[in-house]
Amino acid sequence: MRWSGVVAVAVLLTACSGDSGSEPQNPEATFPKSFLWGTAVAGFQVDAGCPTLPAEACEDRSSDWYQWVTDPDLIAESATAVSGEPLSHAPGMWETYDADFARARDELHTGAIRLSLEWSRLFPDGAAEQATTVDALATYADSAAVAHYRAMFQAARDRGLTLLVTLNHYTLPLWIHDGKACHQDLASCEDRGWLDGDRILPAIGLYAGFCAKTFGDQVDLWATVNEPFGMVLAAYIFPSPERTNPPGLALHVPEGVTAIENLIRGNAAMYDAVHANDTVDADGDGVAAKVGPVKAVVAFAPQDAANPDDLIAVEHADYVMNRVFLNGVVKGELDHDLDGVADETLPSLAGRLDYLGINYYTRMQVQLLGGSIASGYALTDFMPDLENGLFNIYPEGLYEVVTAMATSYGKPIIITENGMLEPTDDAGETYLLPHLRALHRAMSEGHEVLGYFYWSLVDNYEWNHGMDFRLGLYALDIATKARTLRPVGVRYGEVVRARGF
Repeated sequence: MRWSGVVAVAVLLTACSGDSGSEPQNPEATFPKSFLWGTAVAGFQVDAGCPTLPAEACEDRSSDWYQWVTDPDLIAESATAVSGEPLSHAPGMWETYDADFARARDELHTGAIRLSLEWSRLFPDGAAEQATTVDALATYADSAAVAHYRAMFQAARDRGLTLLVTLNHYTLPLWIHDGKACHQDLASCEDRGWLDGDRILPAIGLYAGFCAKTFGDQVDLWATVNEPFGMVLAAYIFPSPERTNPPGLALHVPEGVTAIENLIRGNAAMYDAVHANDTVDADGDGVAAKVGPVKAVVAFAPQDAANPDDLIAVEHADYVMNRVFLNGVVKGELDHDLDGVADETLPSLAGRLDYLGINYYTRMQVQLLGGSIASGYALTDFMPDLENGLFNIYPEGLYEVVTAMATSYGKPIIITENGMLEPTDDAGETYLLPHLRALHRAMSEGHEVLGYFYWSLVDNYEWNHGMDFRLGLYALDIATKARTLRPVGVRYGEVVRARGF
């Protein structure tokens, strides 16, 4: 459905973004009262490390990512780039969520929070695959996990936080994706995750329907999948020390295309299931569920601006990394050979988003290669420069990606993630405000942006890096679990409270 700007304002009026009584003094930029200011976390990254609960009650040990970061064989293999850091070092939000919600509301003054559900917590074993309806699936749900999530969501609502809940934030149940087995031998592994559409698509659709029916009275904003291309890139095409995702296989481009097309189909299955099952108007605003995918969007630039080949590389990188997935979920287009021309257009996949979530972190410089990295996939002929890692600070890129995505796809946008690696003491002025200026510029030109979620609320377990990457507004002491508000968090709170700067 089309969520128009008029409806959006009405929908979000109740999701007040902090203390409305405080106005900026001589503001450079003021954001609408309906604008959602928030922070974001993901279950796997923040749940573990509970200060008093036993590890087996705190950790989700039934996911492919738990296996990926704890299996001794995988840790010992240098190609996986897994740190081996214990999950006990994570912030423990499975236990501390209410105190963290209080920080988000009372210290940061934010009015929204992005959380995720873990499929493997709710359905820890493969018996759930026997279900063929949402009601039948409910009989296989872990009742303690359901109760815990309901308590968590209610605590957020009681703190005045609007919930944006991600249904699939990277992780899959181990019973549907055995990352280790597929890493060791993809040809023989049985539980192949996003490569096996016949299994995962009906299963994830039922899972999404169950979540919508079970938590729809608490949640009105849903995200289907998080960073689909980034997940596929690090799993099947270009795993690197910067990011490896299970099964961590390089240059498996055909498998990568299969996975991204199944993610497009999965988004449609989840979108349709949520709308069919979440019929409750949780916030009393006249609208039930709003559903969209979350896409990492990169600002690309040529390695050499004077080289026409590198300008072509920018076009190809933008298409493959930013647009192939979105063309699928917005237009229903599938490009099987990545040549820039859709091979199929399926109405059953098209228009399956009410908003577009954008994660923005970086600009990448790219150069054109002498040929494609995989035969038969014409536009895989570019190489990004990763010498400086995945976090190249370029605030103007937020304006660029919002403008490009809004113009191309015509959907309301939520900035679902934006944040600085290892925030410096002056990050409020040198990182946060320049990004918000770029965002406000895009909005002032008429592009519909409904909210901004800073990544992350607290330092978290950053996938294969463990706790080596710190991105939190709150610094975490891994021994005591104490949270300390960083200067960038103080500045963010000031901006939110004033609705501008």
